[in-house]
Parts: sequence; C-alpha cells; structure tokens
Amino acid sequence: MLEYLSIGQIVNTHGIKGEVKVYPLTDDASRFDKLKEVYIESKNEMTKYQVESAKHLKNTVILKLKGIDTMNDAEKLRQLYIKVGRWDAVRLPKDTFFICDIVESEVFDIHGQLLGKLHDVLQTGSNDVYVVKNEQREILIPALKTVVKEINLQNKKIIVDLPEGLI
Repeated sequence: MLEYLSIGQIVNTHGIKGEVKVYPLTDDASRFDKLKEVYIESKNEMTKYQVESAKHLKNTVILKLKGIDTMNDAEKLRQLYIKVGRWDAVRLPKDTFFICDIVESEVFDIHGQLLGKLHDVLQTGSNDVYVVKNEQREILIPALKTVVKEINLQNKKIIVDLPEGLI
C-alpha cells in the first residue's frame, strides 16, 4: 500500500504571494481546511510543507504553504501532487476503499474465472464503475454491494457477481 495518498494536483499559481491553486482529488474538498501539513513529491523526493491557509475558489482550493512566498516559488510546484501521509488520511466508512489500494487487483467472477485486472475506477455520481481489462476486452462493472462480493486488499483480489448480460 502507498505510504502517501494524493489529495490534489497543483494546477496553477494564484496571486503574487506564493499561493497555489489545487484541483482536489478527494470526495470532500473541505478536508483541505483541516490540513496542517502536506507533502509534495518532486524528482522522487518528498518535501513536507506546513499549510498556512486554505480557501475555496469555485472547484479549486487555494493553498498558502510556508516557505513558498513568491509566484516563482509557486510556479515550480505546478503539475505536482499534494499528498498526505496515510496516517493523516480521512477515515473511510466500512466497506469503502481508497482507489489507489484496489487498482491493479485481479478481478474474478463468483465461479473463480479471472476477468482481468482493475485498471481504473470511474466516479459517476450515483455509483463508482470498475474498469476491468484483460488482453481481449474491457469490462465496466458497477461497484454496487449486489455486484462486488469481496475485496481482499492483502491479496489484491476482488470477487464480483456479474449481472446477467453484462458481458
């Protein structure tokens, strides 16, 4: 499992005082309001920053990070990801998982047939959809309790009961 989880991507600078505009990659953007520190990975090196302030602007979050005081400083962070340590991650409700923890899991039907690997998770609003790929095809599986029977994080294995006619 990943030690650090991406919660946003720095998409631009904001103003001249070193603020960065962040596109949230989390279900709840208000989690940025509670952040005290974040990590940014650049060139395989993780740097810790103290969060001085966070404010919301349309569908983005404006962060002021300690030590990033000019537009030029902020510009160097563009396209990088804001991360938190797994120990600071939000607590998930029962039977929910971080996408990064289930991607690349092998997906089997209830009869034990390998369907492929979980390639991506589409967030549609009503329910997530698992994108499962193998050499021949791509299968879109609704992530519903009636369909997804088991997720085993340790073995990277998912068991599904496919609705009739899905494939």
